Amino acid sequence: MFDITDRDIKFLPGVGPSRADLLNRELNIHTYRDLLYYFPYKYIDRSRLYSICELTGDMPYVQIRGEILSFETIGEGRQRRLVAHVSDGTGVLDLVWFQGLKYVTTRYKLNTSYIIFGKPTVYGGRVNVAHPDIDPADSLSLSSMGMQPYYNTSEKMKRAGLNSRAIEKLVAKLLEQFQQPLPETLPQYIIDKYKLMGLMDALKGAHYPQDAETVRNALHRLKFEELFYVQLNILKYTHDRRRKIQGLVFRKVGDAFNTFYAQNLPFQLTNAQKRVIKEIRADMGSGKQMNRLLQGDVGSGKTLVALMTALLAVDNGYQACIMAPTEILAEQHATTVSGLLAGMNLPVALLTGSVKGKKREAILQGVANGEIKILIGTHAILEDTVRFNDLGFVVIDEQHRFGVAQRAKLWNKNVCPPHVLVMTATPIPRTLAMTLYGDLDVSIIDELPPGRKPVRTIHQYDANHKSIYSGIRKQIQEGRQVYIVYPLIKESEKIDLRNLEEGYEQVRKEFPDYKVSMVHGKLKPADKEAEMQKFVNHETQIMVATTVIEVGVNVPNASVMVIENADRFGLSQLHQLRGRVGRGADQSFCILVTGYKLGEDTRKRIDIMTQTNDGFEIAEADLKLRGPGDLEGTQQSGLAFNLRVANLAKDGQLLNYAREIAEKIIEEDPDHTLQQNQILWYQLQKLRKENVNWSAIS
Repeated sequence: MFDITDRDIKFLPGVGPSRADLLNRELNIHTYRDLLYYFPYKYIDRSRLYSICELTGDMPYVQIRGEILSFETIGEGRQRRLVAHVSDGTGVLDLVWFQGLKYVTTRYKLNTSYIIFGKPTVYGGRVNVAHPDIDPADSLSLSSMGMQPYYNTSEKMKRAGLNSRAIEKLVAKLLEQFQQPLPETLPQYIIDKYKLMGLMDALKGAHYPQDAETVRNALHRLKFEELFYVQLNILKYTHDRRRKIQGLVFRKVGDAFNTFYAQNLPFQLTNAQKRVIKEIRADMGSGKQMNRLLQGDVGSGKTLVALMTALLAVDNGYQACIMAPTEILAEQHATTVSGLLAGMNLPVALLTGSVKGKKREAILQGVANGEIKILIGTHAILEDTVRFNDLGFVVIDEQHRFGVAQRAKLWNKNVCPPHVLVMTATPIPRTLAMTLYGDLDVSIIDELPPGRKPVRTIHQYDANHKSIYSGIRKQIQEGRQVYIVYPLIKESEKIDLRNLEEGYEQVRKEFPDYKVSMVHGKLKPADKEAEMQKFVNHETQIMVATTVIEVGVNVPNASVMVIENADRFGLSQLHQLRGRVGRGADQSFCILVTGYKLGEDTRKRIDIMTQTNDGFEIAEADLKLRGPGDLEGTQQSGLAFNLRVANLAKDGQLLNYAREIAEKIIEEDPDHTLQQNQILWYQLQKLRKENVNWSAIS
């Protein structure tokens, strides 16, 4: 069946091949549907006319109706500008252009009535409007103008004449193409029951609303639909998986778990850790495959929970594996796990890309014959050559760094899929978790182990380095160690690397009596590991580094984290870096160093960091400041569709509402047999085809 919204955008009157190419490249608009769902970012009320005598320089956008009395060219060269003097009988307004002067004088005529729209300012005692929108007065009806939409465009598009107004006109031509309203995408009973606007009315209302209420109602319908189908997809997928996929049953709590608990447990478990282990045990004994997300701040004891769960797998005759995104983190896990299991005679192996030759062969053989009970590694675990004897439990750490396809490979390492525990030290706001990981059960460790003191975070300016160095010296004299971190951002790696090296030399000069390590991503893995090991072994007192130490370095003796150019880091990254200290019993400090000139968002980030250590509070703030699209890992994690109109930072309440309705539908129509819901399953299937990786989110 022909669907007009699938038509190539180049066939829309006013577009053509070259404009279509620009729309493709700059805005990802390829079809009529893409343009139809490219919504304005703001609206300006154009239903009122002002008199020129009413205008002042502090007013927002306004419109007047007047005639051009004369044109005047002022200045020479780059200073040249065109001024049109306009009157409506109550006063005179100056219209000013700095570009396109010839076009203006040929396009607009003297003594002709126009509707003029723009932002008034006062210059030299006269009211003027620079580069206004101008339309012939007889072509616009004020009663039909309502709210004017404004669309985001790129500089490249503006240079080619595709500014916001041009997009608006293309949308108007597009809406003219629809002889019949588009088919509904929601069942009528949902539209009626929840008082939603019809689809076609909502689309028209989002692009050309008559008033603010129309905007609200139109966007409510479109946002609801978007969030509703995201949740329906996740819930349907979860429901189907739980019905179809059986899980291994771990009934036994045996020698490995009990010996560890009685003899090797390094400290008493927190109530939060006990609660999470209980939740995991219930999953593993249910006969259904576990798919659980474990969230916990840096240092909250997630690795210990993962290990104790792995021991349950071992007690029930299965193997376990822990997969980390980097060699550093995998090595850290291997060291930690081996240390915790000391004296238990439980074979543990580390498999990364660096493990070669006979050592690799021995590990692969040990995994295949079941001798190795716990395998820790990187992406190397996913390789086809890694064959487990009987894999029963999988831990994926910092899982946002793994793609969906990579994680799915672990499912195929056993005939009956293993239980999966996904861990992250990056707290995820609830609205984002419901969308990215809505098919996972969630456990949260919200307590730090006993004896840990919250890190004190202090903001200092560049000019205060003398005071900062004094504080560092005092901590080192007390036997502590210090991190000093510099940004390293791809766009300016050469500059940043120079800053890092200059910082390293400055620190060596400032602390001649102490030894300093330097670590960055450009070092060879062996050199990087050697430098880190020196710091771990207390051979160096200061580590100057980039964010390579964001994860994977556990030095309880380190008590100070200095973050240079802290304004160049996101909130989550600052919080992760801060988590490198505060791992011992001593008071630790995080010093955020910036220049004096800070933007509003930067100042907010710094203030949040100094006010709270709560990772979830920080994650919520980060979502509001940056939006979900910019948060690390959202594309890899399963948010493979783009939210065109809804905003997870602002529409959390609507997301909850949409999820509740989706849950009710899955509950009432688990086999998709109700006639009233057929449109839902058809639409969901259609959306899955359009959006890669909509299913298999975990």
